[in-house]
Amino acid sequence: MLLALSSDLNLGLIAVGGFAGATLLFAATSWVAVKLLRVSVNESTAPRVLVLATRQICARPGYAVVQVSALAVGLLALVLLVLLRTDLVASWSQATPPDAPNRFVINVMPEQSEAFQQALRFGGVAKFDWYPMIRGRLVAINGKSVTPNDYKEERAQRLVDREFNVSFSAQQPPHNLIVAGQWRAEEADAVSVEEGIAKTLNLKLGDSLNFDVGGVQIQGRITSLRKVDWGSMRANFFVIFPVSAMANVPSTYMSAFRAPPKRAGEPSFDNALVRAFPNITALDMTATLNQVQRVLDQVIGAVEFLFGFTLAAGLVVLFAAVSATREERAREFAIMRAIGASASLLRQVQRAELVGVGLLAGFLASLVASAVGWALAKYVFEFEWSVSLWVPLIGALAGALLALAAGWWGLREVLNRPVVETLRRAAA
Repeated sequence: MLLALSSDLNLGLIAVGGFAGATLLFAATSWVAVKLLRVSVNESTAPRVLVLATRQICARPGYAVVQVSALAVGLLALVLLVLLRTDLVASWSQATPPDAPNRFVINVMPEQSEAFQQALRFGGVAKFDWYPMIRGRLVAINGKSVTPNDYKEERAQRLVDREFNVSFSAQQPPHNLIVAGQWRAEEADAVSVEEGIAKTLNLKLGDSLNFDVGGVQIQGRITSLRKVDWGSMRANFFVIFPVSAMANVPSTYMSAFRAPPKRAGEPSFDNALVRAFPNITALDMTATLNQVQRVLDQVIGAVEFLFGFTLAAGLVVLFAAVSATREERAREFAIMRAIGASASLLRQVQRAELVGVGLLAGFLASLVASAVGWALAKYVFEFEWSVSLWVPLIGALAGALLALAAGWWGLREVLNRPVVETLRRAAA
């Protein structure tokens, strides 16, 4: 069902493979733990509660494995969602920050550059992106002509078959991170490439790229790769030449900024800008940003609901696992009470057994959830994520508490049931 319902093959395989591998790991680890428990508890020196709890678990090793595995799988889904929920919500929410640009202006002519920037500042726009923009088609890599037929991937074919947005700037864009190579201002015949397009087109540091810009050939050697956050709504480019000027290359300018709010009695900032510069193309992204935010709010609400649903499902799994042996436990406790064991001792034995199962299940679930969460964050959601070393400890304690809670609810009447009634049920 996970493979069928997930629209992403990587997501489905990681989830299915993670849970399948986790189930096998839980079963094998719990079997080893039961065996180690049996040989490590010295019945002559260990506390009586621990001895009796160990006997309870080791008397049914197969069921103990099933119980721990069931608890761990339920906790795995819960811990995984808890671990990823905060980072996912934060990543989605920050995809369009509150101060993200909501206007894009292109086709500003070079002779309008100073006047346009002054108009922005006069209108109250203190911060804006300002870059020259060149439309160029990639025609050769390392001196060899490239065509869409050179690539099997559809995206690569589309990129080669159309013009790129190319820019030049001696200063590295502050919102771009260099992930390979080095940015050197004013380095001749150098070019910086976005890492995603480099992977798509099989480009690497040192490769030579040739572009055709309106009949003018420009060339550059890849000296750096940049990580670009395309969801930032900033001015971003696939290719940037790290120089302050490029002679004989036709270019215009583009800007990205957040428009100032409309003041009462004053004309719209957008209208005033277009009247002053009728040749520009202004794109209002406000409606798009609002729609994106509404979708994000809905997704976050769905994650919140899924969190609550998973918590409830985990508690049901815990309750079912500890309740499956209720009658068998009742018979064993009735026999122990008949030969002199106190009710308080049996409660301690029951709690010790539940705590041991919950600790092991929670610890294993936390370890696997950390590994699966890292894989999902890196290969599916594509954001940086690291898990705290406290997670296994907190997961073990949470497993113990939930096991105790479920055990109390499922077995609350076992110790209160009269011994004679329990033995009569067993005889019947």
